[in-house]
Amino acid sequence: MTRLNTNQWLAVVLLAFSVLYLGFAWQVPAFPLPRPVDSDLFPKVLGFILAFLSVLLFFEKPAIQEASDEPEDATQQGPFWLSPWGRVVITSLAIAAYALLLVPLGFVLASTLLSVGLTLYYGYRRHSINLAASLSVVLGLYLLMTKVMDVYLPTGVLPF
Repeated sequence: MTRLNTNQWLAVVLLAFSVLYLGFAWQVPAFPLPRPVDSDLFPKVLGFILAFLSVLLFFEKPAIQEASDEPEDATQQGPFWLSPWGRVVITSLAIAAYALLLVPLGFVLASTLLSVGLTLYYGYRRHSINLAASLSVVLGLYLLMTKVMDVYLPTGVLPF
């Protein structure tokens, strides 16, 4: 019997979470009036996507890691904000700031700032592509949610 690698363990946990999430998604009540897209569709789609991606992660071939002959020294790793735990802390703070700025700035501006800021922080330096990709995803989500699903999203300082 082979042992599961880290990605496979994570995939099992994510699959269990997606099954639990789908169980709750099936309990979302349907809207009393007939609509093309009901309130329970989006959570179900997200649950199935998470389950599918979990299965893909489970069967992904792990990368071969090169063993280093030198012992790891904490002083050679660099500043805290570039360490793995520093990245978790910075990303968490960015998401908290996003939640606080969502209403005053609006969905489009706050989401674009979060997306562009985090991609810059994680090292992507093609600014025009970063901005274009972030704006297209955010505007696409905004239009889908507001025009198709009739979900209210805060407009903030922008006129739409």
